[in-house]
Amino acid sequence: MRSYAVIGLGRFGSEVAVELCKQGCEVLAMDTGSEAVAQIADGVTHAVVADGQDKEVLRTLGVGQMDCAVVAIGSDLAASVLVTMNLKELGVPQIICKAHDQTHRRVLEKLGADRVLIPEQEQAVRLARSLSRPNVLDYIELSEEYGIVEVPVPENWDGKDLRQLNVRAKLGVNILALRRSGKIHVSPAADFVISRGDIAVVLGDSHALKKVQKL
Repeated sequence: MRSYAVIGLGRFGSEVAVELCKQGCEVLAMDTGSEAVAQIADGVTHAVVADGQDKEVLRTLGVGQMDCAVVAIGSDLAASVLVTMNLKELGVPQIICKAHDQTHRRVLEKLGADRVLIPEQEQAVRLARSLSRPNVLDYIELSEEYGIVEVPVPENWDGKDLRQLNVRAKLGVNILALRRSGKIHVSPAADFVISRGDIAVVLGDSHALKKVQKL
């Protein structure tokens, strides 16, 4: 079982902590506010009122022995910097931080954070990309070149199986999953027959994904 410390229990931190626990992980959630800790206590393994800016507090709680720490203090740059420094010094293998702008992100990356998120910005970009492509239900950027899109299958795919469509050769994409009537078929076999109304989850580079969106 993987273990996580989530430091900062605002909306973002609380949702991450509870979801990790639902996924079967051991979660230590901490915040300096007793009310925030009380609200999440039933949804995580351990919830404590503690200040992650105090390295000895983190050490006492065993954070240094955990697999990963999530620093969810997005609005206080000084606090998130100090907490991240403490986690690095304690030897936490993976540190993920929330930032509120690009400057905040660069600082945390220089301190050695393994991943820095700007949730509001990333959600805004994701929404804009979905809105700018009318037939795209969702878009996930994996890198500057690759992404995953969720699109309704074209009408001319109706009644054909994946072997006939041969989208890898013809379009340069892979169909990761197909959703039909609320049920998801992951890695569908070559003989899977497409029906009108199916939703395809497609992986490819940006050029190939544009071809799919135009079908």
